[in-house]
Amino acid sequence: MSDHQLAADLATRAGELLLAVRAELADASAADRKAAGDRRSHEFLVAELAAARPGDTVLSEEGVDDPARPTAERVWIVDPLDGTREFGEPDREDWAVHVALWQAGELVAGAVALPAQQATLATPDVPAPAADAGPPRIVVSRTRPPAIARAVRDALGGVLVPMGSAGAKVAAVVQGRADVYVHAGGQYEWDSAAPVAVARAAGLSTSRIDGSPLRYNRAEPRLDDLVVCRPELAAAVLAVSGQGPV
Repeated sequence: MSDHQLAADLATRAGELLLAVRAELADASAADRKAAGDRRSHEFLVAELAAARPGDTVLSEEGVDDPARPTAERVWIVDPLDGTREFGEPDREDWAVHVALWQAGELVAGAVALPAQQATLATPDVPAPAADAGPPRIVVSRTRPPAIARAVRDALGGVLVPMGSAGAKVAAVVQGRADVYVHAGGQYEWDSAAPVAVARAAGLSTSRIDGSPLRYNRAEPRLDDLVVCRPELAAAVLAVSGQGPV
């Protein structure tokens, strides 16, 4: 099984496990449901990667970081449950599972599973999104829409589309249901690694808000900001986002 296939398989199967957890704990509290989802998906992914790629290192949101990771040759960057808040709400579909592989300075494979949407987006073959004739749609947090997204909306004459997890937001751009995702104010590598790998495979523009490259497998895994958008909108978005949070 290739690295691309493994990423897609594990993201999909972790998503199936999460759907089972959701059903199993349907009558439990949202807190218990979220905690069980995070833990069980993490344990599944770590065990499966250890079996399939025993020589590789794993960086997981739910795991303890390995001090040797920054010097490892191959690192799987995973978010076992992206959008824990949305997962805890039974009717929401905007949560995801992220599985990405970093090797020799680059993201080389990635998959974003959207279990409640019965979809998995995975490298290497991701269709480019179809063009949309309407105003640019900028996906934002449904609870914490950043000021920078509002500035981009105003500059582009666009509209804001509230949505849950980072993976769901990038997936919406990949699927052609949105046009821009711009974020500033705090994330980690596991929040964006797999979505960025998938977005790049679809031909989308990906960068930090100042236009500089997104770098992964750094000693400090914080990656506070990013832009994912249609390539024809990149210059206009970066002209605003490059000013930083406003």
